[in-house]
Amino acid sequence: MCGITGIYLADHEINTAPEILESLNILQHRGQDSAGIITCAAKGRLFQCKGNGLATEVFNQDRVLELKGSMGIGHVRYPTAGTSSSAEAQPFYVNSPYGIALGHNGNLTNTDELADYLDNVAHRHINTDSDSEVLLNMFATNLDRTGKSRKSYFQHLILTLTTIFKCRINENDIFSAIAELHNQCLGGYACVAMVAGFGIIGFRDPNATRPLTIGRRKSSTVLDKYDYMFASESAALEALEFDDIKPVLPGEAVIISRNAITRKVLSINTHYTPCIFEYVYFARADSIIDGIPVNDARMAMGEKLAHTVLRILGEDNDIDSVIPVPDTSRIIALQLSQVIGKPYREGFNKNRYVGRTFIMPGQELRRKTVRRKLNAMRHEFEGKNVLIVDDSIVRGTTSKEIVQMARDAGAKKVYFASAAPPLRYQNVYGIDMPSRSELIAAYNTPEQISKILDADKVIFQELPDLIDACKQFTTVIEKFETSVFDGIYIEGTVSKKYLEGLESNRGEFDALSPIGSPNISGISNIYER
Repeated sequence: MCGITGIYLADHEINTAPEILESLNILQHRGQDSAGIITCAAKGRLFQCKGNGLATEVFNQDRVLELKGSMGIGHVRYPTAGTSSSAEAQPFYVNSPYGIALGHNGNLTNTDELADYLDNVAHRHINTDSDSEVLLNMFATNLDRTGKSRKSYFQHLILTLTTIFKCRINENDIFSAIAELHNQCLGGYACVAMVAGFGIIGFRDPNATRPLTIGRRKSSTVLDKYDYMFASESAALEALEFDDIKPVLPGEAVIISRNAITRKVLSINTHYTPCIFEYVYFARADSIIDGIPVNDARMAMGEKLAHTVLRILGEDNDIDSVIPVPDTSRIIALQLSQVIGKPYREGFNKNRYVGRTFIMPGQELRRKTVRRKLNAMRHEFEGKNVLIVDDSIVRGTTSKEIVQMARDAGAKKVYFASAAPPLRYQNVYGIDMPSRSELIAAYNTPEQISKILDADKVIFQELPDLIDACKQFTTVIEKFETSVFDGIYIEGTVSKKYLEGLESNRGEFDALSPIGSPNISGISNIYER
């Protein structure tokens, strides 16, 4: 999972890098492994800065001031493909054709085939293990071909004339290249791209699996002109005072240039199926993802989960208080407590300077970080039967530590409720769940999970309830991407061989040993055109 952003300012005398950095700080929850910005100044000159760490660690005032230009794109990353190497920090850049930079959120499922094509047919060199670099080079190859070999004599004549008038590329070339990309690249992707000296582009896969929004605001210095911005979440746009915020549609590309803003749906086979895990965990509560307010969806999850708790534990249950795991599950737990009629209590104090454990690379690092991140308040647990509410149970590492913390603080009974159903299958669209052996629910029943976590009872949300909690706020989304819960992959092209490859290539051992588990950089001035 990653965060992407792009800004185009109407006033070409203003540098956009400070606002891109601000938006990356707002999207930091989506990735803490690396951060990067590429901007474009006059004459198509590009500037970049990227490296490992948080955005505030990668960028200081001097570095931001060196990022010249009124348009640019930014990226915060945690790795789902490739490694944590600083060489894989995004955005990526290729100099041909035109000079293209790209930031990608998602994951391709046919990377090996595409990389082979790029090497043997397109003769493009791929320098990392990142599928994002493959995606960029496929886009560049398509754009190169669209602008050259496929043109008739008359088109070449027109191209020659437009070159004389310094029009190297147009919107139709870009639309054609992205349309071809939709047919070539399988998986989930939301992208922001920039063509040097031309403009910025935002586009999504035909299923709109990963989120992308666009907004505008009136320029403060150029009369009757607008600034434009892309971002993974609407909260980033709102913080920078952009309005008229709308999602980029499935299979749609949006181009923002000196001439105009142009939108076009490029795929004839689109299905509005965003990832439901965005609403459960990833997105900020103050964001609206594909028209669904995340906070409202989580309130509905809490209400649905409450009825499941009452069905399993009974109306006359012995719960003394409902305690959330901060921060994502707070609103879920609050709504649940109101429905079941039990007090809501804050029982864990959170160290806000420790990152989100789920998106940290490495199982052992996640485990060690939990107690540094949370501290149990003894007076809320001692001698009490508590219902702890979390957004999900993924690997079980965090959940097991939290249950133990509650018991160490003196809890008599510890019930544990998850706002998400059991996660049983790999995610192939950009969430770091590529191996079933790492998922505690893949081979264990709720009863077995209770024993592993040392909880008195573990209660999961029902999948139909989760879907209904989100779907009630929209009339345009056909269904949600729920493969981590049901093993149904929306593309229909994810093979058993591919999933087995993910399983065998995953080099991380799940130290929880589930009962049912089988054995198993600084500133660089790139180029001036």
